[in-house]
Amino acid sequence: METDTRTRKTILAGAGLFLLLIVSLAIGLSFGSTRISPLDLFRGTETASLAYDLILRVRLPRILLGALAGAALAGAGVAFQAILRNPLADPYILGISGGAAVGALLPLAIVGGGIAHWSQFRPATAFAGAVLATFLVIRLAGPQGRASGYPMLLIGWVANSFFFSLILFMETVLDLTELQGILFWLVGSMSSPSWAALIPVALAVAAGLTWLFLISHRLNLLSLGEEEAANLGVRVATVRLSGILAASLITATVVSLTGMIGFLGLMVPHICRIFLGSDHRILLPGAVLFGASFLVLADTLARVLAAPAEIPVGVITAMAGGPFFLWLYRAQRGTTRFE
Repeated sequence: METDTRTRKTILAGAGLFLLLIVSLAIGLSFGSTRISPLDLFRGTETASLAYDLILRVRLPRILLGALAGAALAGAGVAFQAILRNPLADPYILGISGGAAVGALLPLAIVGGGIAHWSQFRPATAFAGAVLATFLVIRLAGPQGRASGYPMLLIGWVANSFFFSLILFMETVLDLTELQGILFWLVGSMSSPSWAALIPVALAVAAGLTWLFLISHRLNLLSLGEEEAANLGVRVATVRLSGILAASLITATVVSLTGMIGFLGLMVPHICRIFLGSDHRILLPGAVLFGASFLVLADTLARVLAAPAEIPVGVITAMAGGPFFLWLYRAQRGTTRFE
């Protein structure tokens, strides 16, 4: 009976999250600096033409990128928290997003050739930067590859400081005409991507999230402890390595287009745990759906608040994530959760 009740609650929560995503996409398509809704596609010729250009060519790719980025960062947050057994783990806080940003900027700083040439290389170099940053942080975390509370925060702060110094150094060698756009990109922004740029991002995010779904049961066991997981038949080293690579892949792919969007990978998993519990087979897809909705709504807010100007969406997530992080840190002090 209890199992049936839990199953019904899970199904209702999943349906609610899916409905929230649909509503979020509709809101994102309808609101912006110009008030045009999808219904205008079916009105007069002039209005329909304007709606077609604005909604299908500008807003829709951007909203889909927001949904992909939110899903990826939320999924990566769930994976890192499980693998590192640390509730404060997040791609941004750990410096992984910073490593991806350094990798993404390297082709532009070294080779040059302008933004157009830069976009061809940045996904691959961003992935390399994210992977290097991930293993650097894990290596510094200790012999078990993890640290809790203050030590992990200190490692992340040092890593972020180092990566930001590299970014500032690279900015000194860039053409000043390109600098403003890059600075806007670094704080987290989502300019409308082309469909050609969106397709490989969707494929990479889908591949990474699919693998995390496949190992979600093993993440449950890994959260109990490495020795316990190994005794239950989990190949701990393989699960850790593959999970880290998958989470780094989706983080880097997103960062290469959106820049560093902070705290989403921290907030969304913890919010979802309140309603869905800690079973990663349920938590991971729930966080993916909620993360997609969260970032689409945050980006819509960023476009509306100061219209016709635009606030970087990273500012919105940081304003929400900063207080959330302080609350979570205080809540976790003195506890043994994830230990």
